[in-house]
Amino acid sequence: MVKVISVHSFRGGTGKSNLTANLAVLTASKGNRVAIVDTDIQSPGIHVIFGMDEQEMQRSLNDYLWERCTITEASYNVTPADVAKAGGSVYLIPSSIKAGEIARILNEGYSVTLLNDGLRNLCQELQLDYLFIDTHPGLNKETLLSVAISDALVIILRPDRQDFQGTAVTLQVARKLDTPKTMLVVNKVLPSYDPQDVKEQVSSKFQVPVAGVFPVCDEMIQLASGGVFSLVHPNHPYTEQLKKVTEQVIT
Repeated sequence: MVKVISVHSFRGGTGKSNLTANLAVLTASKGNRVAIVDTDIQSPGIHVIFGMDEQEMQRSLNDYLWERCTITEASYNVTPADVAKAGGSVYLIPSSIKAGEIARILNEGYSVTLLNDGLRNLCQELQLDYLFIDTHPGLNKETLLSVAISDALVIILRPDRQDFQGTAVTLQVARKLDTPKTMLVVNKVLPSYDPQDVKEQVSSKFQVPVAGVFPVCDEMIQLASGGVFSLVHPNHPYTEQLKKVTEQVIT
């Protein structure tokens, strides 16, 4: 049985794609078959973290949504060497970075039913253990679909009033859709804040478990989406925290 995990934020700039990439890689490093779908069609970018050049992307999620190919044909094996040694695999279905493709989505929209069917087919054809969905920030029909089909929803937010307000709205939606498991991750917390205090305050405010609290990290900033942090810095305290969050997400 495939477990579907959506990673969402109400606003952009929270570190959502980096979190998704690291959760997926750490899950695969346990010997699992994992896929990531970038449904942030309006502002895609997770492919950059895996070192994919836009010129290498012969097919994308957009091509599937316009029925130019199957969704499996739009998947790329991006398994890192260390993950392959552990018996795991990582597949990525990117969204197109081409301006014309993005404009077409904005102008014409796409079939949510087709996307839903594609995700189910992908799970079967790649024999996945886990499917991670990197969602578009905010709430739209794609986000609602992702939340509705998810076994677990991870909402990432910053200690910011706008993020707090948006997270409250997202949680209301998740509750109405009966998402089985929802948790929060607080990111970009200033070093002057006590992580345990932040965790307790956020958990109390939203009445939802907080899986992890991540401080502002110089090494993450320096990496600049140039790789998967947990692979580049395997012994970093930030990576240890990512591992703890992963355990909570996949169990």
